Amino acid sequence: MPELLLASSNPGKIKEYRILLDGLGYLITTLIEQGIGEVVTESGSSYEQNARLKALTYAELSQLTTLADDSGLEVDALHGEPGVQSARFAGAGATDVERVSLLLAKLNGVPWERRTARFKCVIAIASPGSRLDVCYGECQGMIAFEAKGGNGFGYDPVFYLPEKGKTMAELPLEMKNQVSHRTRASQKARQVLLQLHT
Repeated sequence: MPELLLASSNPGKIKEYRILLDGLGYLITTLIEQGIGEVVTESGSSYEQNARLKALTYAELSQLTTLADDSGLEVDALHGEPGVQSARFAGAGATDVERVSLLLAKLNGVPWERRTARFKCVIAIASPGSRLDVCYGECQGMIAFEAKGGNGFGYDPVFYLPEKGKTMAELPLEMKNQVSHRTRASQKARQVLLQLHT
């Protein structure tokens, strides 16, 4: 069974990808399991640049087919912030709670109808040597006035889905995995991985 390296150290993200990529005939492995300690600096100015950089670097290091992603939250009232800086929005080493608190503080006084936002995800899949494929996913929503829900990670507690009447963190993982930006990108990634495998 061929191995697929998930180029992430985020436990929440790894858990989701193990479910989203299940049944493809790959043995899914992680950076920790491969003993890879190198950290790729996300120096790109777009999700795609960061995803490509991580996928290519870790594919070269591991000599395995490698899946990397970069994702972020774009809030219209903040002119697209935090965007590609989503993970570093409140500074290096900040917690999810601190990032969410800063986001809510910046949106203080912004009325509901102007709190539109979207999650974006770009997945890059690199094979050692040559091939690189890129897949995109997006999920529209609103930024809630307060954090709700204990599931998910990142900005999920304030990302409200009008069609569900809940934040992403209030949804069980199975339901989140039907609608999320990561799911939409993963559906395309599954097709790429099936082609590589056959």
